[in-house]
Amino acid sequence: MSDSPRTVLMLASEAVPFCKTGGLADVAGALPVALARLGHEVTLAVPRYRGMDAELTDDPLSVSLGGRAFSVGITERRLAAGARAVLLDCPELFDREGLYGAGNDDYADNARRFGLFARAALEYAARAGRRIDVLHAHDWQAGLAPLYRRTIFRAHPVFEHTASVFTIHNLAYQGLFPPEWLAELDLGWDVFTINGIEFWGKLSFLKAGITSSDVVATVSPTYADEIRTPEWGFGFEEILKRKGSDLVGVLNGIDVERWDPAADPHLPEPFSASDLTGKRAAKRRLLETMALAADDAAMARPLIGMISRLVDQKGLDLVAGAAGELMALDASWVTLGSGEARYERLWQSLAEQWPGRVGARIGFDDPLAHLIEAGADIFLMPSRFEPCGLNQMYSQRYGTVPVVRATGGLHDTVRQWSPRTRKGTGFKFVEPTAAALVKALRQALAAFADRDAWQALQAAGMAQDFSWEASARHYARLYERAAGKALGR
Repeated sequence: MSDSPRTVLMLASEAVPFCKTGGLADVAGALPVALARLGHEVTLAVPRYRGMDAELTDDPLSVSLGGRAFSVGITERRLAAGARAVLLDCPELFDREGLYGAGNDDYADNARRFGLFARAALEYAARAGRRIDVLHAHDWQAGLAPLYRRTIFRAHPVFEHTASVFTIHNLAYQGLFPPEWLAELDLGWDVFTINGIEFWGKLSFLKAGITSSDVVATVSPTYADEIRTPEWGFGFEEILKRKGSDLVGVLNGIDVERWDPAADPHLPEPFSASDLTGKRAAKRRLLETMALAADDAAMARPLIGMISRLVDQKGLDLVAGAAGELMALDASWVTLGSGEARYERLWQSLAEQWPGRVGARIGFDDPLAHLIEAGADIFLMPSRFEPCGLNQMYSQRYGTVPVVRATGGLHDTVRQWSPRTRKGTGFKFVEPTAAALVKALRQALAAFADRDAWQALQAAGMAQDFSWEASARHYARLYERAAGKALGR
């Protein structure tokens, strides 16, 4: 238990098990439970989108925003002892096809949608009447919450001594809107300044979260360094430099119960570091599921897996540039994901050209994702930038050796294999080039051919502790720091 238990109001635009488009949902679903185990009391606020089954309260909130009154239904769900979720329901704004947009287009009123989300979460806490020690907001969709706490709710007794923590999961998404939205969000022009929420003539929800919070976190130590550089700062590097030591990298954890090869319901047989027999069964099942050859020769051949959004950020341009060399390697391939049409066509074309060796599934399939993590021998993540990444941690837990670009959380969680010392958990390459990617894969394939080396790699990866406990303890320390800053305001 923490020495100083805190009452935490957390906001995230998506969270497992309610809704998901990316890694934010995994974090928001796991962190409240991990914090509760340390003695904190955590309430997680999430919008109620279409398809989220929930019974609404008979006592909705009336939330005012931009001169309009919105009725917001409330559903409370227990996550664990000391942790609960509050689903905020406003059908006019959230009962739509997608969470953030339709197809590749964002909804035109996302400023109002997520402004209301932030406002409603604070109104819910205000009505409950329990003092909030820490307001913890995630990504731009929750960025107005710390600002509202400092403006609209500054004199409310529930938030009188509330400290604010803001976590950046991906700096590339900044929540930019025309300044005309200010009045619609109950914000004055006094906050639309270079030291406030103005960003190149637009208002930025992300900047609101950064500048209004006592402490800012990112999802890995290396990413915290990278986003203070022009290459990966996306225009925010100077803003983030000004945070100084109040910008901290906290490595995400993973759900070690949901991702556990010894108890994974999606696998044909359980396995563990002491008995990898079931991993071989998973490889055969994966090959068969993807309609690939599964004879003895195929089972002996290394199987490379990818689960990814098929976009440039994830290094798909590197894969495309090296496609000929990659297909010439003595390996089989399975890919799961969706994204840009050109990359979807690339993998579909490779599967057609190399039947029996390449399998591609366009879309998302959670059971198949578990099977790929378990059944692949090598997992490829050639990201141009990766704030944290989760699949490289899942892979190591399943005895699947990662090959990654040394960026962000990939660099922090994978230790380069050394043939000389026989130590390491995977393979990394630095330069974002097709040639560097192929070289790293060749190194992995050479290790695969050395049975003792490969077993050492698998054992080292499976021994890593990527649980949320360490991450939650780090956040608990950030809460203490933020609380100290809040008292000194």
